[in-house]
Amino acid sequence: MSATPFSTTLPSLSAVVTRLRAAGCVFAEDEARLLVSAADGPATLTGMVSRRTAGLPLEHVIGWAEFYGLRIAVDTGVFVPRRRTEFLVRQAAALIHQTPAGRPAVVVDLCCGSGALGAALLAAANGSVERYDPVELYASDIDPAAVACARRNLAAGGTVLEGDLFDALPDGLRSRIDILIANVPYVPTRDVALLPSEAREHEPLVALDGGDDGLDVLRRVTAGAPDWLAPGGHLLFETSERQVPDAVRTVRRDGLAPRVVTSEEWEATVVVAQLRGARLGAVALSPDPRGR
Repeated sequence: MSATPFSTTLPSLSAVVTRLRAAGCVFAEDEARLLVSAADGPATLTGMVSRRTAGLPLEHVIGWAEFYGLRIAVDTGVFVPRRRTEFLVRQAAALIHQTPAGRPAVVVDLCCGSGALGAALLAAANGSVERYDPVELYASDIDPAAVACARRNLAAGGTVLEGDLFDALPDGLRSRIDILIANVPYVPTRDVALLPSEAREHEPLVALDGGDDGLDVLRRVTAGAPDWLAPGGHLLFETSERQVPDAVRTVRRDGLAPRVVTSEEWEATVVVAQLRGARLGAVALSPDPRGR
């Protein structure tokens, strides 16, 4: 039997598109361009296309996700940041800009995953020529793979810790946190099976499953937040529209004053909750980095 010669020519873009379409990829053309640009040779591209057509998320195949105009490293098995969560970042960035001058805003990202939110907030705080808002950033996650990924993405500007919610934080942060973002899992357990296969088969369950009603982890966060927030500090989290009434009741029960912000464009719902004792004022949205 003669050996099959090894091809040293990259498959054409159209050939990659055809394979992706056959596998059911809706955005086959866009994905094909990303795969071709990420491959360093024919064998690499063939392997990447095979992994993608087998159902691995595109971000895991190419090793990164676009988020808030940044390229965020995303390792296999790590939660992929959702584009709608950029709306949550915009709310937090607006609050950073309101931090009194003379000290950095103390920001904590619980359930940080890849560290995408923290990286985006650093970019939002430091990306303006007109003003520079210093940030003291901490990020934590219970998943060791996510922590390793976040340490790469936040190497230039954040402290990444491993542990369960507030247990990961140093005691010195008690009553000092200005902005606490908690992108907690909020999918009800019964609905996890309804998620796209890319999520339920390739992302950690701990990053998806929010318990019976989707709010189990959130309740732990709101219960602990008053001990960690500075006077007038804010807790921000994403939730679904149907969960808003229960989420708001949970926030109020634990002594925080909530307001709900929604966006049809982003298909996102965010709750911004302030520690009682400070006036809850209107917050202007920070500029969208894409000019929308």
